[in-house]
Amino acid sequence: MTDSVSSGSKARHNTLAKTLASEFETLGCAVKHEFSEVTLDVPGGSLLEVASRLRDDEAFQFEVLVDVCGVDYSAYGNSEWVTNEASSSGFGRGVESGGDGHRGEGERFGVVYHLLSISLNQRLRVRVRVDEAQPIVASVTTVWKSAEWFEREAFDLYGILFDGHEDLRRILTDYGFVGHPFRKDFPLQGNVEMRYDAEKGRVVYEPVSIEPRTLVPRVIREDNRYLEESQQRQDPADA
Repeated sequence: MTDSVSSGSKARHNTLAKTLASEFETLGCAVKHEFSEVTLDVPGGSLLEVASRLRDDEAFQFEVLVDVCGVDYSAYGNSEWVTNEASSSGFGRGVESGGDGHRGEGERFGVVYHLLSISLNQRLRVRVRVDEAQPIVASVTTVWKSAEWFEREAFDLYGILFDGHEDLRRILTDYGFVGHPFRKDFPLQGNVEMRYDAEKGRVVYEPVSIEPRTLVPRVIREDNRYLEESQQRQDPADA
């Protein structure tokens, strides 16, 4: 039963990948089919046309937009563990590095859309690369209304602008917040901190008081196993 389901899913993915390639390669799109997932890379200028066809064409019928999120590719493939004083060298991450660090000139950011076709029981990832100097992409709220809050979140956390969005405001950070927390150049401790001042009767903002620290894996050696081994090594000498 499991093998038949797996083979059926694989056949659907193969068919979807071939259909996407035949329909959208003329628009500059690229199809990737790996790890049992299908990804469609779309140029920013063709996003709305591609999105509308993915929703309306009988071969696709992606009527549901599950999620929209931003991605910062600034250190993609270059380092798996970036800190102030330590690198990924010497630490096993449990996976092999698959990236080569390559990204297009100026294409620091990306916007990723996850689509679902309930009618055809298939999923698709759509990705658009965004210019670093002016991270702007068309809003897909006219195609999928559910994109409204998702795009606000990507704007808030990454600073990506969505042209045509009717209410592009921050949605997670505080009013007057400066910066975008998910950018890889944003300080982990933030820039300011807030607290309620009883004397002033209001919330006040102050420079952040948290000192930056290097986050690297640590091995806690003060446990019974190491303690027993230490005592065993010392016993002959004590005798």
